[in-house]
Amino acid sequence: MRILYIHATVVPPPTDLLTDRFFLLSEHLEGDVLQPVWFQTAEELEAVFGPGSYPVHSVGRFRYHWFLSNGVQTRRRRLEIFWFYLRKGLQLSRERRYDCIVAYSHLTTGLLAGVLKLLTGTRLIIEIATSPEFVGITDVPKPGWREWSKKAYSDLCLHLSMLLANRAHFLYPEQVSAYPLLRRVPNTVFHEFVPVSSIDRPGAGEASEPYVLFVGAPWYLKGVDVLTKAFLKVAPDYPNISLKLLGYFPDIQSLQALIGGSSRIEVLKARPNPETLEVIRRAAVLVLPSRCEGMGRVLIEAMAAGIPLIGSRVGGIPSVLEDGVNGFLVPAGDVEALSAKLRQLLGDAGLRRQMGDRGYERAHCELNEQVYVERFTGMVEATVPSSNSTSKFS
Repeated sequence: MRILYIHATVVPPPTDLLTDRFFLLSEHLEGDVLQPVWFQTAEELEAVFGPGSYPVHSVGRFRYHWFLSNGVQTRRRRLEIFWFYLRKGLQLSRERRYDCIVAYSHLTTGLLAGVLKLLTGTRLIIEIATSPEFVGITDVPKPGWREWSKKAYSDLCLHLSMLLANRAHFLYPEQVSAYPLLRRVPNTVFHEFVPVSSIDRPGAGEASEPYVLFVGAPWYLKGVDVLTKAFLKVAPDYPNISLKLLGYFPDIQSLQALIGGSSRIEVLKARPNPETLEVIRRAAVLVLPSRCEGMGRVLIEAMAAGIPLIGSRVGGIPSVLEDGVNGFLVPAGDVEALSAKLRQLLGDAGLRRQMGDRGYERAHCELNEQVYVERFTGMVEATVPSSNSTSKFS
């Protein structure tokens, strides 16, 4: 079957084909990906993906169609990206009909995918990538009219895009349970794509280093303030343990004020995924204390490396983090609960190994690339009647 995938992120895909989900999906599907990227020029992109990779880059039976965004998220640039989705999507549809459109995110990307569905008569799948009921209002400590406006816009987009869709991709079963009108929309539930087989577990001679790790952004939505306070509570009892915070934090001054000059808390700049994975592999514990979370790819990445977890009991985190098995769940925003679980893991190397082993087994057996490919393909097949398929490969 042939699909058009509309991507909402400007992060480029991996250059290693075995970690590119569309290359792996080529076993069953074919199509095109509309992909904004943070590069400014074609030369920059071709330096990464090779000569001739702009404006179209092929991986297996899929083709990436690039939009050079320069990583700038101005209102004008966002409008240019949205016009790119519509213009290129219609052009490609006229060249050869798609069986299905898949849109990452229920927000404006999902709305534009709905417009393309109406204009082309193609089936539509919307991927819900977050916990919709918390969008906007968990961005700051005291949400004001801006945050509630963002929440209202998100809810409007959610209803319009899902009611236009033939199916939704959920990361966890209860993802839209707060919205009664949407509960009857057909859905398929499975995890985000993580190339777990490419993530190495530290060997016998590579013992984990004495640090607690957080990976993500923005820092308040992800609960870094809660983790910082919890770590400072336990730090005197574990003088060899440090805390590393890795992510893109443009409001670094506010975060530094929380850290209070502690020499045992280090803020690391965001970096390419292979480098991030190396930091994850050497951690003693990974913590994701989010206030809003769809699932948390970083949890699966840490599990694949055999790292024990602590996460907040929100969104899709409990769908990958089983309390007491591969880590601990704590209430979102609860400093005392988080510090207690940090003490329990930091004080028991055997427990860390045991939980790391359980997470490793689950990631490599239940959350691997092949499972993702099978479930994504099954989702498309459930959405498109077999008699409507136009692909020569199906």
